[in-house]
Amino acid sequence: MNKPVGDNARKGAVKKRMQLKNRLTKTSTKRKKVGGQFMAVKKSAKKFKGVRWEK
Repeated sequence: MNKPVGDNARKGAVKKRMQLKNRLTKTSTKRKKVGGQFMAVKKSAKKFKGVRWEK
C-alpha cells in the first residue's frame, strides 16, 4: 500500500500515535498511544500530518 519506498509519501493515518491540543501554547503535541510518552511539539499552530486526534 505504501510503495514505492523512498518517495516520502504515506497513505492512511499513523495508528500508534495520537495528537492533542495544548491549551496554554495553542500548539499540537504528539504522543505514543501505548505508554502515553510525549514525543514532539509543533512550533506553529498547525497540526501533525496523518496523526490521529486524541479524544
